[in-house]
Amino acid sequence: MRWNRAETWLTLIVGAIGLVILGVAGLWVYINATTRPVHPSAQNVPTATDASPLPQWNDAVEKARQIVREVVAEQNFPGTSVAVGIGGDLIWAEGFGWADIENKVPVKPDTPFRIGTASTPLTSAAVGLLLEEDRLKLDNEIQTYVSEFPKKKWPVTVRQLMGHIAGMRNDGGDEGPLFAEHCERPADGVRLIAGGELRFEPGTEYRYSNYDFIVVSAAIESAAGEPFLTFMQTQVFEALGMTHTTADSATKPFAHAVPYFPRFAGDPRYGPDEMRPLDYSCYAGSSVFLSTPSDLVRFAQAITSGKLLQAATVQLLQASQRLSSGQETGYGLGWDLETVTLAGRQTSWIGHDGMLLGGMVASVMTFPEYRLVVSVISNTSYADTESLGLKIAHTFAEQATVPTPK
Repeated sequence: MRWNRAETWLTLIVGAIGLVILGVAGLWVYINATTRPVHPSAQNVPTATDASPLPQWNDAVEKARQIVREVVAEQNFPGTSVAVGIGGDLIWAEGFGWADIENKVPVKPDTPFRIGTASTPLTSAAVGLLLEEDRLKLDNEIQTYVSEFPKKKWPVTVRQLMGHIAGMRNDGGDEGPLFAEHCERPADGVRLIAGGELRFEPGTEYRYSNYDFIVVSAAIESAAGEPFLTFMQTQVFEALGMTHTTADSATKPFAHAVPYFPRFAGDPRYGPDEMRPLDYSCYAGSSVFLSTPSDLVRFAQAITSGKLLQAATVQLLQASQRLSSGQETGYGLGWDLETVTLAGRQTSWIGHDGMLLGGMVASVMTFPEYRLVVSVISNTSYADTESLGLKIAHTFAEQATVPTPK
């Protein structure tokens, strides 16, 4: 009897596992059978540009254009937009594919997209402005500016939040609880996320958290003495001529590319579904902004040239943070710092990727040695805009002149 019972349970377990495997296999077959390419061939990907590239860069642009077309078709992206700047010039901007698949609306260079966490360096720049005016201090405890943030077991500073070493928990990616809320001010979002204990003692670990820059946004609003979004609009976007950058809004519609999400396995190649309606208001400066690659290139060029911030401030924001152990994090105060190989040469990469619902949608990348800025944005999550941006950067770096060290 005991053996028969064991056999029965074993049979049920094996059968259940078999059904799960069969179900997953069946779903995979169904998804593959019903997937239709958005762009059947690379050469048929529609493109749009407002102006011809600077003549001396025609060869690099043509190579990069073909790379983008191939990636858009192969990876089944609905739409993608690209911009490249060298020195102080915007030398190329072009849209590829569809901003709206159903209505066949093409992506244009001035089509705004959701940029997700690529919002972070924009918000970092606002902190820089307040630092220069001595209206905010990095090593003050956050409660100096944000009373809505409760005291924790350990003190938490503005610097630690900006460097993602504060110990804050993170959201749930595509299941983030803040999407079900609406916030008029960043402080409203702080009230929703600031409860509970820290994950670790601040300064001892690096863990990226979307929540960190919600709290930083509240600190900016407090130090500036005006609404966060107003400060961003007037002091950063309008000051730099970023005419297509604004806050996403669930209550005030603004024309932008339709956002999509992969139908299966977080892979755009299986086809896009239109993203469900989302309210990003509570995410504030961590993810709330819409922008274009051209505007992000202008922003990065302004940061590099000293147009917006003093050189010492930029250096402060873009310096890698150190843990209490002495280990560098490879992340500054709202800026990601990497080393990559470009045109056969090791070079620094300063910028930020934009994550949306757990997948990449945007990248802004500065390569100081080449005075080169590349920005790529797509309207589907999991687009890996960073890899595409590096391929584009390589074509221009091959032609760019690197200053000889003195």
